[in-house]
Amino acid sequence: MTSVVTRARWAVAMVFAVHGAASGSFAARIPWIAENLKLNEGSLGLALIMPAVGSLSTMPFAGRLVQRWGGRTATRVLITAWTLAVGVLALAPNRWALMGMLLLAGAAAGTSDIAMNAEGVEVEQRLGRSIMSSLHGMWSVGGLIGSGIGAGAAYLGVSAPVNLAVMGVLLAVVGIAAGHWLLPNAPVPASDDGPRFSLPRGPVLIIGLVGFCAVFAEGATADWCAVYLRKILDASEGQAAVAYSCFALAMAGGRLVGDAVVRRFGAVGTVRAAGVVGILGGILVVAAWTPLVGILGFGMIGLGCAVVVPLAFSAAGHTGDHPAHAIAGVATVSYGAGLAAPGLMGGIAHATSLPFSFALVTGLIAIVALAAGRLRAAEITHREPSPATAPA
Repeated sequence: MTSVVTRARWAVAMVFAVHGAASGSFAARIPWIAENLKLNEGSLGLALIMPAVGSLSTMPFAGRLVQRWGGRTATRVLITAWTLAVGVLALAPNRWALMGMLLLAGAAAGTSDIAMNAEGVEVEQRLGRSIMSSLHGMWSVGGLIGSGIGAGAAYLGVSAPVNLAVMGVLLAVVGIAAGHWLLPNAPVPASDDGPRFSLPRGPVLIIGLVGFCAVFAEGATADWCAVYLRKILDASEGQAAVAYSCFALAMAGGRLVGDAVVRRFGAVGTVRAAGVVGILGGILVVAAWTPLVGILGFGMIGLGCAVVVPLAFSAAGHTGDHPAHAIAGVATVSYGAGLAAPGLMGGIAHATSLPFSFALVTGLIAIVALAAGRLRAAEITHREPSPATAPA
């Protein structure tokens, strides 16, 4: 039994890395796609909204799909759909086709995200210890690998259709192979597979709102940190780019070590401590007098937010009878913040100032720290498998 769960733990980590690598591969080739289709900033921005629309519109249905098919099958099918969708995005003949393809790719990305997180919660329960933070860290590692390969391909003159097609196929093969070692879950009969549409309510809604605050802070910082350094601190373009890199590396590093911290101090203590770090980072950003201080502040915000979303998913998955439905509800609310954050930050900054906008972000991180007790369900105890999910 232990070996089966251990294999499943590394298998789900690989699935997370594959999902991230697909995202990173596409992100690295967006400039080629925009240039090939002659898209201006407005057209490209509209196209890049489509994945979020596809994800958010299908995530509420993903819980039922996972319950109906079983977690292992759903994860293998949906991760394959996502990687192969990325593989053909550069073949779009015009912007309208690109928008449609991105909408479908976003649906595959969002539903596979729910499936793999549900698998992560199942493995976490069997192991009896926290693993969700490191799983999300593996997503970040995958994203760095995918984007690095894409950047290398662009540097060598490899076209985006070739780059993405090769990556799509390779990642699909790795995802299918890793999926073989996931925990077997018996499909649930249609009469027992939960609601058709997953919207959070009660404790799950509160968990989703905690995730919303964290994802808003993440999205706002990712999209505006470089602009902040340029406009407020008169930084060079290179220094502005370093701000995002510092933030992203702090997020990835925080997630990779997060499980060890959670096992030592508990989910609630970890989120509270991380929230304090994030609040101090936000204060440094607002009060920054040099680019270096601002970069340090953005890194601290990344570290402060790193473990919150993984622990929110974990807490949701351990709440109620249908983990996949709870995760789908929390993901819909949380990821909605990622869609809203860039535009809202811009509107607030236009009406007030960028420092005031990041003061509000700091306030959201403070809410996360104060609401840390709502994630207590992420403090794992070992659970033996039920007969329906026991490995054959």
